[in-house]
Amino acid sequence: MTQKVFLTPFLLIAVTLIGLGDVLYLAYYQYLNLIPSCALGGCEVVLSSEYSKFFGVPLSYLGLVYYVYALCLFVLLAAEPKSQAMRFAALLYTGVGAVLSAVFIFYIQLGLIGALCFYCAISAAVAGALFMLSLVHFIKTK
Repeated sequence: MTQKVFLTPFLLIAVTLIGLGDVLYLAYYQYLNLIPSCALGGCEVVLSSEYSKFFGVPLSYLGLVYYVYALCLFVLLAAEPKSQAMRFAALLYTGVGAVLSAVFIFYIQLGLIGALCFYCAISAAVAGALFMLSLVHFIKTK
């Protein structure tokens, strides 16, 4: 009897690497205290606002921690794709990330700041995609 291979954990890893590359780029520029060039023109406004840091820590650093932990979680999920605890942890973790990203994009950037950072939007899209993939995996592996 052959064992069924689930592709969603590997898709989760691939999408996480996109998000990791995005926040690494932002974290590098914030470490150098520079503003990266932006296709939308709002990065300068967003990244220099008072909302770009949480208790003095740049949000790109927090995003970096989020994606590193997500990568570790999804590697474990790839090893045990039917684990109830791993499936639930992935769904919960990505759900929190998607909600926080949506709050940051829609409420803080568009609502309070009035500008949109291209790199932050990429990270929010990745967080949403991770949640959707986690939800698909959670449902398909019952």
